[in-house]
Amino acid sequence: MKLELIIRSNSSDIDFALLKDGKLIEFNNETNNNKFSVGDIFLAKTGKILSGLNASFVNVGYPKDGFLHYHDLGPQVNSLQKFIKKVSTGNYKDYTLKNFQFEKDIDKSGSIDQVLKSKQNVLVQIVKEPISTKGPRISSEISIAGRYLVLVPFSKRVSVSQKIEDPKEKDRLKRLAKSIKPAGFGVILRTVAEGKKVAELDKDLQNSLERWKEMCGKIANSNTPTKVLSELNRASSILRDVLNESFTSIVTNDEALFEEINDYLQEIYPEKQSILKMHTGKSPIFEKYGIERQIKSAFGQTVSMNKGAYLVIEHTEALHVIDVNSGNRSNKANSQEENALEVNLIAATEIARQLRLRDMGGIIVVDFIDLHSNENRQKLYEHLKNEMSFDRTKHKILPPSKFGLIQITRQRVRSEMNIKTKEPNPSVKGEVEAPIVMIDKFDVELNRLLASKNKDKKIELHVHPFVAAYLKKGLISEQIKWFLKHKKWIKVIPRDAYQYLQYRFKFNR
Repeated sequence: MKLELIIRSNSSDIDFALLKDGKLIEFNNETNNNKFSVGDIFLAKTGKILSGLNASFVNVGYPKDGFLHYHDLGPQVNSLQKFIKKVSTGNYKDYTLKNFQFEKDIDKSGSIDQVLKSKQNVLVQIVKEPISTKGPRISSEISIAGRYLVLVPFSKRVSVSQKIEDPKEKDRLKRLAKSIKPAGFGVILRTVAEGKKVAELDKDLQNSLERWKEMCGKIANSNTPTKVLSELNRASSILRDVLNESFTSIVTNDEALFEEINDYLQEIYPEKQSILKMHTGKSPIFEKYGIERQIKSAFGQTVSMNKGAYLVIEHTEALHVIDVNSGNRSNKANSQEENALEVNLIAATEIARQLRLRDMGGIIVVDFIDLHSNENRQKLYEHLKNEMSFDRTKHKILPPSKFGLIQITRQRVRSEMNIKTKEPNPSVKGEVEAPIVMIDKFDVELNRLLASKNKDKKIELHVHPFVAAYLKKGLISEQIKWFLKHKKWIKVIPRDAYQYLQYRFKFNR
C-alpha cells in the first residue's frame, strides 16, 4: 500500500488530498477564517440553563451558542471549575495538578443546574463543528491529543485503543503509561502507539503537557469567550493521525506550509522528513496527481464503479441513502447470486471510500442487491466491516436486514464535504455533469465492450459535438489515451442531434 498526502494552498484556504495507491480516499478543506475546529478549547461563559433538556447554552463567540449537555460535562467537572477559578486570578501558577485538591465526581444521573449556573466561566472543547443552523457541540471533558497518546486532565484512567487487539501489547502499553503519567492526568494510548518504546511515549506526553501549561497561562485574566488552545492545523492533525511506514510522499505548493510540516515531521517522525517535497512544476499540483479529475468524478450523485456497476447517493434531511446497481456489466458469473455478490463486494469497497471522501455522517442506509444465501450476506457484511476498519471516524455497522439493507451510523463532527460537479449546460438552461465525469462512464463501458465477444470489431463512439471536441483536444487527448491503453482506435463521431449527455457505442465491421 502506497499513501501520499497532496496539499494545495491558496490565499483563502488549504485543500488536503490523501491518496492510497493513487486513488483519492480522503479530501479535506481548511479555511483561514475557521475559528471553531474540532479540538479547539475555549474559556467560555454559560448562558441559559435548560433544566428540561439537562443542558446549557454556552457562548463561545459563534453567532449561535454552543450546546453543552450534562453527560458532556465529564465526571470531574467540579475539579475543573475549581481549577479554572484559581488560575483565572493570575496568582495560581501550579499547572501540574500535583498538589491540587480534587473535588468529588458528579453523579451520573444528576442535574446540570446543580453543577453550573448562568453567566459562569467554563472551559469547553469543540467536539462537533457548527453545522447548518446549529452552533458547535461542546464538552467540558478536556483532552489534548498527541501522536501516540491523548492526555486527559483531572482523570486517573489509563486505557488503550480498542483497535490494538493483542492483550499482551495492551498490558505492556498500560504499564508504560502508568510509569510515566503525572498525577492528576489520565492517558489514552492511541492505535499508533503499538510497539513504541517508553522514551517515545514520554516525549509525546511531555509535548502534550507543555500545551496544557501554555493553555493554562492564557486563562489568567482572560475575557470570555476566548480561544485558549487551538487544535493543530489540518496538515499536522492529518499527519499526526495517519502518518506511518506506508507513506511515500507529502507534497505541497506552499513554502510556509512546507517549513511548518518539515518542523512537525522533525518533531514526531524524523525518519520521514525525506518524503516531504515542494511542488515546483508548471502544471497545478492537483492536476499533476490526477486529483482534480477524481474529485469531479467522485462527488456526483451517481458514482461509477468497475465492470459497469454504479452507486446512486441520495441525501435527505434525516439520513443518506445509497443504492447499489449492477448496471450493464458483463456477467461472467455462474449464477445470479454470484453476480450479485461480486457487485456488492465492489460496491462495499467504494462505499467505504465514499463515506471517508465526503465525510458523510449520521445514519446511512445502503440498499445492496438482494442475496439469498446467508453465507453470502455474512461475507458481504465482513467485507464492509474490513473496508471500514481504515476509517478513523467512529462508526457502527449493523448486519444485513431481511430486505438486504445495511445500516451504518457514522459520527458527524463537521459539515459534510460537498463539491459541485456540474457545469452550465451550453445547449439549454440548467446544469449537467462536467465532460470529465463522462470520461469515467466511457471507460467503464469500453472495458465491458472490449471484454465481450465483439472485441475484434471496430468501435465508434457517437456523442454531442462539444463532448467530441473535449475527447479530441490536446496532443495527448482522451482518444489517444484510449488507444495507448487498449491498443485499439476508438473513432469519435460528433452527432448534432444528440443531447449533451447522450452517447452511444457502436460496433462496425
